Amino acid sequence: MRTGLLSLLLAAIALLAVPAQTFSAKTVVVDAGHGGQDPGAIGVNGLYEKSVNLDVAQKLKEQLIQRGYEVVMTRTADEYLSLAQRVEQTNAAQPSLFVSVHANSHPNPNVSGSLVLYYDSDYPQDSYPASEAMAKLSPESKKLANLVLKNIISETGFADKGIVPSAAYVIRMGQVPSILVETAFLSHSGDAARLSDSPVRQKLADGIAKGIAAYLPLPDLFPDLADHWAREAVLRLKDKGLVEGIFNRYEPDRAVTRAEWLALSDRLFKFADRLHAADAPDTGYPDTTTPKEQKKAETSLPTDQTEAAQAPSSPPELPESASQGQASPLAQTPPTWANRSAVQSETTAAPKPASRTPSPGQPQSFKDLPKSHWAYETFQNAVRLGYMNGYEDGTIRPDQPITRGEVTALLERMTADAGNSPPWTGPADFTDVPLKHWASGPIYRMKQQGIITGVTDKTFAPDKKMTRAEMAALMDRYVAAPK
Repeated sequence: MRTGLLSLLLAAIALLAVPAQTFSAKTVVVDAGHGGQDPGAIGVNGLYEKSVNLDVAQKLKEQLIQRGYEVVMTRTADEYLSLAQRVEQTNAAQPSLFVSVHANSHPNPNVSGSLVLYYDSDYPQDSYPASEAMAKLSPESKKLANLVLKNIISETGFADKGIVPSAAYVIRMGQVPSILVETAFLSHSGDAARLSDSPVRQKLADGIAKGIAAYLPLPDLFPDLADHWAREAVLRLKDKGLVEGIFNRYEPDRAVTRAEWLALSDRLFKFADRLHAADAPDTGYPDTTTPKEQKKAETSLPTDQTEAAQAPSSPPELPESASQGQASPLAQTPPTWANRSAVQSETTAAPKPASRTPSPGQPQSFKDLPKSHWAYETFQNAVRLGYMNGYEDGTIRPDQPITRGEVTALLERMTADAGNSPPWTGPADFTDVPLKHWASGPIYRMKQQGIITGVTDKTFAPDKKMTRAEMAALMDRYVAAPK
């Protein structure tokens, strides 16, 4: 995009201030300028503006999501969109604000630096009228432009070319505060070289995101829980140090992985303390199962068929997990991951560790649980305590989603008196949990205690992947229940 010297000088002109408006939404539209058959400016190094714009826009999207904002992209690939289409998409999203990402060009190859364009009603152009809303919002757009530019310069060190009133279509025809960021000049050899560098593009995205956050701060913890049914439960657990979010988001409707569930359980039950209290350095957890019981204990737990993703190298507080899906077709097979001797056999008087469970101080090897996995020690402690023993194929599948039935069985397994529970002889209140179901005992006992609830009055959905919201609600009830 070309900008004349006169427009560069307009950055220093002071504008009249008006009272700021308050916007309740938390959605940002990020527009990557140009695309498809429209390359935009072409740098002295051959770099296409459309490519720079899209990369910075995508990085900006990730930064905003991490901070808790909703983000709508006008384009996510190398495709052409008209200016009118971009504005239409923005208006349809009903966002808080609009940010268009561009790189600049100038006939003078010595011109360099960053600037931000915005529409200013004090400088109208008869040939390029603005929408009525944008004319009124120009003070807000100016404020946003100032904050974004300030943070770009701070992050990148590019020359400060100021904020510039402009009649560019996308920033004069919308309905919300809007700016157009000119990251740097592709016509300047130094700027063009820096724009070709991915870390520099990341700094540009960071600067824009910080400016947006300064203009539109998120007023509350976990804004994605604003109207969610599990909000209070999540916040109570957060206060107790039992759950964390991903940056400023909780992502309540994402499925919980086995590693996430085990980490939360460890915070509550303190596995290491339980191992220490057991104080059995010589014999540990002896193998007391019969050959028949051992054979049963090698049967796989109901699970999703998709193999776990590679384990993360460092421990996020609540890492990203797979989306909620349908129950596994393996749903009726007996479990060993949660230790079948405790949760499937209602005739077992006292739960015993599975035959593969090692004694304390002797980690068990699983093909998909490297020592570098963020939850490695938590899994090993759970295995030593007899809560689980893995699958017959040598895996323990830490990053697969966990089901509602598995969670209920494990939670009962971890309670102090779980082994003293008599066989369940009461009614089968849930149509999808007959008494022969492997987890019927834990499910009905915990229902009786008021700790678990069904997805409806008559169904429990034991094979449905548990969401983070359901996890929080379950643990909140457990923590509050009389002990």
